[in-house]
Parts: sequence; C-alpha cells; structure tokens
Amino acid sequence: MNHLKADVLLSSTPGVDVYQWKRSKGVGRYVHVLHAPSDAAMYRMFGLDYYDAVLLSGEYQKAQIRELEQKRGLPEKELILTGLPSLDSLQARLEQSPPLPEHPTTVLLAPSWGSSSLFGRFGGDIIAALCKTGYDIIVRPHPQSFVSEKELMEKLMQEYPENEHLSWNRDNDNFEVLRRSDIMIYDFSGVIFEYALIFGKPVIYGDTEYDKSPYDACWLDDELWTFTTLPKIGKPLTEDDLGDLKALIDNVLQDSSFREALKTARDETWAVRGDSAKRIADYIIDSIKKDSEQPDEDPTPENQQTSPETTSA
Repeated sequence: MNHLKADVLLSSTPGVDVYQWKRSKGVGRYVHVLHAPSDAAMYRMFGLDYYDAVLLSGEYQKAQIRELEQKRGLPEKELILTGLPSLDSLQARLEQSPPLPEHPTTVLLAPSWGSSSLFGRFGGDIIAALCKTGYDIIVRPHPQSFVSEKELMEKLMQEYPENEHLSWNRDNDNFEVLRRSDIMIYDFSGVIFEYALIFGKPVIYGDTEYDKSPYDACWLDDELWTFTTLPKIGKPLTEDDLGDLKALIDNVLQDSSFREALKTARDETWAVRGDSAKRIADYIIDSIKKDSEQPDEDPTPENQQTSPETTSA
C-alpha cells in the first residue's frame, strides 16, 4: 500500500499517513469514502487529515471536517456530497426481498466491544433481562468481541445457551437479522444507522459514556450529530430499565414519534439516495482529467498533495 501507483486511490479506511499506511508518491490523489452514515469525526485521531478529498453522505460532515482543518492548520480538502453506496445497496436489496412472514416480536441485541459496550457495562445481566420479556432474542456481538473478549464471549454463551427464544448470530452478512428483528438494542456501533435508516425501525441505545479523547470528535466545539440524533429515534437504556426491559421495549415500539424522526435523520445523513455509485464514478473520472491537466508539483505539505482545484468544497 505504501508503494502503489494510481491516479486516484479510493478507500474507506481512515488513518493514511498516521499509522503504518503511508501515502505513496505514485498515487496522485487519495480519496476517502465514509463507511457509515454518521459523523466524520468519529474516527481515531487524525483519521482524515492526510486525504486529498472526502466523499460525504451529509452536509453536517463538511462542517466537522472544516473545523478540524482550521484548528489543526491543515489545507482544505475537496469535500463532495455523493451519498453512500453501502446504504444504496442495502436499500435495493430490501426492495427486492420478499415480505416477511408473521413472527413473534423479535429483539436484536447488537453490542459493540470494549469497556464502554453494553456487555462491558451490563455483562450478562442484559441477556437475562431480555429473556424475561418473553420475546424472541437474537444476540449478535461485534466480531472483534470474539477476539479481544474471547473469555467473556465463551462465558456468556455458556450461561445463556441457545434455545427456542434465544439465538446467537455470527453470520458474516447481517442483513437477515436486521430485516427480521423489530427493534435493536445497541451501544455506539455504526450499524445502528443502517438499521434505522434502511429498515425504518426504532432503537434502544445503551446509556454508556462515549470517551471522545482518542477520536477527532474531541476537537469539535459542538456535540456530534450521532448523539443529538439518537434521542430522537429511540430511547436510552439505563441500569434501572433492566428491571422491566419489556416495558421499555413496548414503549419504543408503540411510539410513532420515533418513526417520524427517522425521516428527518435520513434526510440529514443520507443525501442523494440511490445515486451514490454514479456520483462517485463521475467524480473519479473528472478528477483524473483535472489532475492530468495540471503541471507536476511537489506535495504541500510534505505528506499531502494539494492544488487550488482540490481545496475547494
């Protein structure tokens, strides 16, 4: 990756020129496409600093990147609103799927991993509380949990083995569990917005503290879009709620205001729906043409190539 040759490199991986992945002198332009419809500042520190361009899914992401550039003294990147191919593909897949048969109310528990996750905070108590609801429960831990928290996963799977109403899901493709569940409980994984925006279903999110210190978010003055939007599309889960989790689930499922708020969130973070692939392809083609017409210049700063054409929004 450090010695590639290309006119344009398009990647959804952050951190170029921060960790082991360095910019190659043989690449003309580094372009980042977001892999989730959420804040551009939720990457680890300096995640987007050394890209030449970032393709956005919502206008609010532009303000976040500009604030980081200004505070860090970085040249402006090219910021283009293109939408998000991953969401467009999911939407198309959902439209082509057959109707779901009638099924019992199904709750998807989809925690992330680490000390701030649902399992990190509640352990197996949250599974025990869900089992008392009488609903069908699907537990789908983050894949990294089986690597970084292997002992915890083994312990939980032994204490709460699969039965008629409880299943553990480790499918590579999460589409079917998202489609057949009626509500999701999660902490801060990006899958929450795939679930809410594509399937139009409300959520319950772990009332866990998000430590901004390792992330670009800690440089921003305003609260993240994610955390101002979550209370509008679902309800937080506190330790007190574990005593009667069914009541919380029923309340969220029956409250129509959450579904109305989903429409607003969809407009804010998923622009130009259904057209992202074409827009990105057109941008790449135009960039190659534009760059081929420019004389070769030394990168400025040392690890980032810029030109008047690539610094305008």
